[in-house]
Amino acid sequence: MQKSKKIVILGHFGVGKTSLIRRFVEDSFSDKYKVTIGVHITKKVVEVNADESVSLIIWDLEGTDEVQMIRQAYLLGTHGVVFVFDVSRPSTFQNLNRDLEIVAQKTPDTPLIVVGNKKDLVINDELQILLKDNGIKADYLTSAKTGDSVNEMFTHLATLLNDLS
Repeated sequence: MQKSKKIVILGHFGVGKTSLIRRFVEDSFSDKYKVTIGVHITKKVVEVNADESVSLIIWDLEGTDEVQMIRQAYLLGTHGVVFVFDVSRPSTFQNLNRDLEIVAQKTPDTPLIVVGNKKDLVINDELQILLKDNGIKADYLTSAKTGDSVNEMFTHLATLLNDLS
């Protein structure tokens, strides 16, 4: 049995939202930065167990430094949210808790996964100190470039959404 679930990927400009999706869907990475304007929609089917799969309809929303500016129309019917920040750029996580509160208000009762991307750019010990010092609790630390934890994050979300319905 296959279920379809809409997920939205949110975060500031240049945190790697599109790169995470490309790594997950196409297993590829490009250093060429392309700005997402509006929304780009992609789909990938994830097997969550022997007889069930989830078709993730992934909405890649344009980056914004002001989360409250996200168009509510893009969020309608959302089953899950992935909020991405760049572990190498403090400006993308300095107001993370405030940003997450805004997202939670806009998408109530919707599972939210917090992802620190670009972990390949920071030494692991320094990354752990950075997260602790800033009070950040990321569900996943990923690298779209190397693929580290990308499939695990999306598969976890698909399994979570499958179990909720």
